[in-house]
Order: sequence, then structure tokens, then C-alpha cells
Amino acid sequence: MKYTNWTLRLLTLLLATFLSVAQSRAQSAYVSGAPSLSAYNAGSGAAENADDPPSTMITLHARVNEVNLLFIATDKHGKFVRDLNQNDFSILDDHKPPQAILNFRRETDLPLHLGLLVDVSGSVDSRFDFEQHAATSFLQHTLRAGFDKAFIVGFNSHSQMAQDFTDNVQLLSAGVRKLHDGGGTALYDAVYRACKEKFLKDRPDHPLRKAIVIVSDGEDNQSEISKAQAIEMAQRSEVIIYAISTDDSGLVMRGDKVLEQLAEATGGRAFFPFKMKDITHSFAAIEDELRSQYIVSYKPANFDADGRYRSIEISSLKKDLQVRARKGYFAPQQ
Repeated sequence: MKYTNWTLRLLTLLLATFLSVAQSRAQSAYVSGAPSLSAYNAGSGAAENADDPPSTMITLHARVNEVNLLFIATDKHGKFVRDLNQNDFSILDDHKPPQAILNFRRETDLPLHLGLLVDVSGSVDSRFDFEQHAATSFLQHTLRAGFDKAFIVGFNSHSQMAQDFTDNVQLLSAGVRKLHDGGGTALYDAVYRACKEKFLKDRPDHPLRKAIVIVSDGEDNQSEISKAQAIEMAQRSEVIIYAISTDDSGLVMRGDKVLEQLAEATGGRAFFPFKMKDITHSFAAIEDELRSQYIVSYKPANFDADGRYRSIEISSLKKDLQVRARKGYFAPQQ
């Protein structure tokens, strides 16, 4: 087949355009799959429309340096405050105000990806049956089929997946019921593995809550991973940790501090129920908190994609309000 010079020029132009678009899409796919905080701009002019033509380096830059921060606000009585706006808060990223606030809204309906880590070591024997019942009830009330999903891990000296990610509450309840107690405790290993294997790669193209609920006395005597390594992996995975203590001694034990540190570093909360019925109340408080959060999206000032840890400080400008959020994040590395 013979082509005129005009036809050859046209084919060359079309081929060059196709290759440019393909390269742009490949760059965007690489960034969205990288260990970074994806942008969330619902209701903002900066949001990318799925029907828009593929962009080039502008899209690459925007996805890398936008941070999503979930947080809650409570009054002096510990009750959630749900009617605040962005002017009620101050944010510092790496000790500097953000370059720009892109979005601020109350979030009650984000999909939830949840990991339930249940201590099955010998130290929890006295309340184990009741804890299983309370955990099952929590899953039944919290998860929405087709929207949320959870997994169940039992841990003593080793971690065992009792039920992988699913939105089927019956399967999750069965996973909780088949846990059996006994053995030592490797809490840090369990947190590290759950974050790395289930959450670090869990990077969908839409915002969601990622949380771990630990049911344990916080005593660790067999982990190969340190507490600092477990916390770092949770931060890299953008996971909020909640902890419910199984200690019923009425004393302040060493494990209590461990549970508080795991929760505080990730923007979560630790509960120390003394009576059995209080365990149910603790699960109910976690459920309420997961539906009572705010989300702010912002561009940090002086941002470098260097893999460095960047601290986050968020506080309320209103008197007697407390704000709880994760303490920082790891920038993506290019």
C-alpha cells in the first residue's frame, strides 16, 4: 500500500500523540501505587475529573504532595463535636503552616477497612469468651455489606489469620469464634505484620478509613519486632490503632502504657475497661468515633518527596476542645 507524504505526516503525528498519552498514564499509575498519601478534593476545583483528558506533570505533582488527615474533636467532657469548620483549627506540617488547605469536611460515611487483632495468649483466659462475644457484636453493628470490610487475626507467640478481608459478617464472626487461647504474646509482631501485609498495599483510588482494633493486655514477651518498628509500620500504612485492654487487675500495668503509645502515635485511643460490660461500651465508643471524624486535605509547605518522616500538629482554636489525629507521616520517595 502506498502513502502520500501528507498521510505519512498524519500517521506520525497520531503515533506521537498516542505515545505521549500512554506515558502520562503510566506516570500517574506509578504515583498512585506508591506509598504516599493520595489527594482528596471532593467538592474542590482542584479535583481531577475522570472524564478529563489525561494530564502530565501537574497531575504527578498534585498526587505526591497532598496530605489527607482524618481527626476527631471532643469537648472537655469527651463528647464529639461535629459542627466545626476549618477556621476552628490550626495545622502545622513539619512545624510549618500548609501552603494551602484544599478541602475540609466532616466525614461520616467513608468506607472502613478494619483489622481486629485478638490476643489469644494464656494471660487473657479469664475474659476470653466475653471478649469474643463483644467483638462479634461490634463487627455486626459496624460493618456494612458491600461497603466496609474487615479481617480477624489471633495472636499469641505467632499470628494466625482467622478470617481474611471480607464484608461477610457471618464469616468474620465464625473467625472470632474459632480463636483459642494459650501461649505467649507477640503483640508488636502482630501489629507490624497486619499493617505491612494487609494495609500497606491497601491503596484504593478513593479515601477510606483504615483502622486496627487490638484486644490485649499489652504485655509483649516474644516479639522479634520492636514497638518503635510496629508504630512506624502503622504510620507508613496510614492506620489508626484502637486498643481495648484485657487486664482486669484494677492496677496500672506496663501493658497499659504500651497500648496508649500504639494508639496515641496513630491518632487512635486506648480503653481500659474494668468490668466485663465495659468491654462492650469500649467497642461502641470505637464504632461511634469511626463515624464522627473530620477530614482535611492540604498541600504542605517546602515539601520534598524524600521519604522523610514529617510531623503533624493540629489543634483547636476554640477553648476547651481537644483534637486527636496521627502524629505524622512518611513522605513518598521518588
